[in-house]
Parts: sequence; structure tokens; C-alpha cells
Amino acid sequence: MFVRVEKGSAVPISRQISDQIRAQCLSGQLPPGVQVPSVRQLARDLAVNQNTVLRVYEKLTAERFLEMRHGEGTFVASDLPFEDLNGHRSKFTEEFGQVVRQGRLLGLDGSTMHTLLDAALAAPLETEESVESVSAIENTKEQS
Repeated sequence: MFVRVEKGSAVPISRQISDQIRAQCLSGQLPPGVQVPSVRQLARDLAVNQNTVLRVYEKLTAERFLEMRHGEGTFVASDLPFEDLNGHRSKFTEEFGQVVRQGRLLGLDGSTMHTLLDAALAAPLETEESVESVSAIENTKEQS
């Protein structure tokens, strides 16, 4: 499981973590039955408070994305709530529109945004390399 946290972001850390885990569950990147890292391990990996991760796991358990098994750990739920997928797609569409508007405000033309999107789509899902490659393309465009 790859989760990345931007500590300076306006989005609360707990939301960043829960959104990423939820998305990985819905995309199949975290298949049903897979054990997720312990609260302590994920908190240590992300350098965040254990209570933050615990609240995320409890929230995702309440939303039926995770199952907390006493004495065994936390697992991706065997019966994921795919009916929530349409809501998440609507949210994605809205956020994607915001990204495009922000790109236009920053002076990026359609060609540059297509290049950035193509690079993001070509990169492996949710890895540090994909973030780095998109950043490298952005830097190349800025220098030219």
C-alpha cells in the first residue's frame, strides 16, 4: 500500500490518507482480504500521529472499506461498497475540472496539460516515480 501525505496541504492529513486508501480499495489495487499495515506501522511510515491513522481506519471501517479484526489486524473488506463509486466519480470529475481551471490560471495551455495528463496516465498507479516523472515534465515545460 502506497500512501503519500503532503503536510503543507490545505487538505487534512486524515482526509488525504482515507481518500488514498479508499481509492486503492475501489480500484482493486488493494484487493478484498488484503491486510493493511498496522496503525502503528502506517503512522511511523507517514510520520503522523497514531490517533490520526486509527481515526482513518475507524472511518473506513464504518464506511465498509476496511474490517478491523480483533487480535488479527485490519483488512480490506471482502464486500466493498461499490455503490459509493458513482459519488467518488462525481467528486473526481469536479476536482478534475478544478485542476484544469487552475492550470489555465497558471498559464498552461491545452497542449501542456495534455502532455502532463498523458505522462500521469502512462506512469504506474500511485508510486513515487509517477509523481516524480510528472514533476520532471512540469519543470521541463517551465524551463522552455
